[in-house]
Amino acid sequence: MKEKLLHTPEGVRDIYHSECKRKKALELKLHDVLALYGYQDIETPAFEFFDVFNSDTGTVSSREMFKFFDRNNNTLVLRPDMTPSIARSAAKYYYDCRFPLRLSYVGDTFMNHHSYQGKPAQKTELGAEHINDDSPEADAEAVIMMIDCFLAAGLDEFRIDIGQTEFYRAVIDSLKVEDEIKARIHELIENKNSLGMELLLSGLDIEEEYRVILEEYNELYGDVAMLEKAAGLTANPRCRKALDRLKQVYDVICEYGYERYIGFDLGMVNYYDYYTGIIFRGYTYGTGDAIGKGGRYDNLLLQFGKDAPAIGFTILIDDLMMALSRQNISVSIKDFDYAVLLYKKADRRKAISLVSSLRDDGIRTELSVHDENGSLDSRLKFIKYQGARKAFVLEGDMVDIHDFVTDQRSRISLQEFREEY
Repeated sequence: MKEKLLHTPEGVRDIYHSECKRKKALELKLHDVLALYGYQDIETPAFEFFDVFNSDTGTVSSREMFKFFDRNNNTLVLRPDMTPSIARSAAKYYYDCRFPLRLSYVGDTFMNHHSYQGKPAQKTELGAEHINDDSPEADAEAVIMMIDCFLAAGLDEFRIDIGQTEFYRAVIDSLKVEDEIKARIHELIENKNSLGMELLLSGLDIEEEYRVILEEYNELYGDVAMLEKAAGLTANPRCRKALDRLKQVYDVICEYGYERYIGFDLGMVNYYDYYTGIIFRGYTYGTGDAIGKGGRYDNLLLQFGKDAPAIGFTILIDDLMMALSRQNISVSIKDFDYAVLLYKKADRRKAISLVSSLRDDGIRTELSVHDENGSLDSRLKFIKYQGARKAFVLEGDMVDIHDFVTDQRSRISLQEFREEY
């Protein structure tokens, strides 16, 4: 039994030592990007009532949630998605607010994958939600912030693919076919199955305009010129309005000089049903899926009683970490630098005075007794392994300084140490 308790359940794992430091450093770096844009932090519970994420909300299916019961027999779930939680909070605490509301977060989400399929059940997400603003500028800001986050993380090669759920829904709503056929079309588009689409359409009686669009769907991908091609395929006013919206967003992105990171993909099918307009995903090499996802969800807050437009995005921290590692891009952990002060019990008063001065000067310092019977070399090796930059060994009125960065050692008096540090 004790052996079993040492291991984690399937789908989750421990993160420790240097990996944990890098992850926290990355989170802080990306959080600073969101703060630069004026986004305010918000925290929501790790578990909520089941109805926050039910099918009416448009989030994941019930079987993909971790469910349990409270003492009053209410069904609770570990949150599978951050956005409905933020929407619930905004509807509760900012119900009467009609001004642009910018919120940011970092937290874990939990997905009960079927047999896990090699996917983690717990992921850390960092993101932003922009509420009460339905403008193209708000759409562009979300995309631009994702780009700035990737740049801040150190990525050089990445792209943001932008799609439009309204274009897709305008086409689907115009088809006079059964819901089962529409679901099949959705699946074929999602899987980029051109042959399957051709075979399906050959047996359907639909307008030629939409037949051509569906046959061309997997080709509706590329730079901004593709939007003109798509507009030439349809006279549907909803489709044209959706395409015009993307062009407006792109114009704002160009003003930031970020157009080189942008591609368009009208074949992008959203994972969550609550998206209503622009959707986008961030990709880089070294991972098998998007490392960032976002989109507009103008109807979601209405599920919680507040009629307000909104757009947001999330960055999958664990997937971004994997991409950085595989691209040999380091994450600086300088903000986590610290030192260790070792002393013998006879020097405790001096050690406490010394470490207090170091901490007052902002030097993170661990204070620890060194047992005379223990091996100092072994202790120093462990301190270095833990990531400390320096170790100070206090002995009477002398201090030995072990610099693990330069691999040098020096010995100075206690008075000299106080003057230097």
